[in-house]
Amino acid sequence: MELVRSYFPDLDDGRIKKLAEFSACFGEWNSKLNLISRKDLDQLETRHILHSLSIAKFIRFSDNSNVMDLGCGGGFPGLPLAIYFPNIEFVLVDSIRKKIDAVNDMVHSLELQNVTVINDRAENVKRKFDFVVSRAVAPMNKLWAWCRNGIEKSENNALPNGLIALKGGDLKVELNPFGQRVVVQDLSRYFKEDFFDTKKIVYLRA
Repeated sequence: MELVRSYFPDLDDGRIKKLAEFSACFGEWNSKLNLISRKDLDQLETRHILHSLSIAKFIRFSDNSNVMDLGCGGGFPGLPLAIYFPNIEFVLVDSIRKKIDAVNDMVHSLELQNVTVINDRAENVKRKFDFVVSRAVAPMNKLWAWCRNGIEKSENNALPNGLIALKGGDLKVELNPFGQRVVVQDLSRYFKEDFFDTKKIVYLRA
């Protein structure tokens, strides 16, 4: 986790160790389920863990906030973020049972007390969240339709509550309907690796 440490010098040894343990757990599960490609597994720290933690460059969630990871897949971005923010409650949601089983096992193995795992569609989760995060799941109009009713109105963070999505490519047409409510941040602003040249954070204010 030396690359992660170089970009997040505030991470203590305990959280760095936990991220390394997560990497090992994920590798074991990936050999069973192919959660990501084998080629990508070799780049797990850069393309998945660091990519997930880019959200922590964009916003530092206030203690006691709660965050839903919509379509968490193999646990990204929710699990790296839960390790980074131990005082934030994360609810990881995915409709695919085998992925949720893997994530649930990783949560227990890593003893993450701030994570709840739900096997369901996001729109069926009857809770309110300060923020919803997501990575490469669907176009913004669909993401917003699925989560808009689950965003809490009262706020306790520096940014107004909303949706934070990790995306890539040309997003102009996709984001046009949301007008001034959208902020787009290039990840190349934070990280120098070529992988991040086309990657973006998209923040949609509720």
